[in-house]
Amino acid sequence: MGAVRPRVSRLLPSDPAAFRGPKWTAGALAAVNAVGTARSLIHIIAPDSGAQSIASMDTHVKGGKNIIALLGQWGGAQLLESGLIWVVLWRYRGLVPLMLGVVTAEQALRVGIGRFKPLATAHTPPGALSRVLLPASALALAMSLNQHEEPRQTGRA
Repeated sequence: MGAVRPRVSRLLPSDPAAFRGPKWTAGALAAVNAVGTARSLIHIIAPDSGAQSIASMDTHVKGGKNIIALLGQWGGAQLLESGLIWVVLWRYRGLVPLMLGVVTAEQALRVGIGRFKPLATAHTPPGALSRVLLPASALALAMSLNQHEEPRQTGRA
């Protein structure tokens, strides 16, 4: 039985096409990214960027159009990130740990910034999912840095 050893060097592997971590971690990245892609498109396409219709933010206040505009622009940044993640999942699977690191860092920033700058909403917005996604993405990241080492061949038949 081979040993399992996490390696930070797997964030930037020598072969970006080869992923040697557990397959479920790439699946977790795909699932999180599917949600991220949908969220970004809602921010871009929805007339209110999802601010009032989904997140229950009052956009009928002075500056409400700015809230809508900022969320729409944020959706553009989210779409770029999700597009990059789809490229990694499609062609450069060896970079799955790096993308899980980006997702984990983003969720940590959301949770941290949200504590200092909380949103005023009528109900809990979907962005509050970060409290669940943070530990889940951190676990997937940690596990993606592991590889089951194959036993060395001794040359005996």
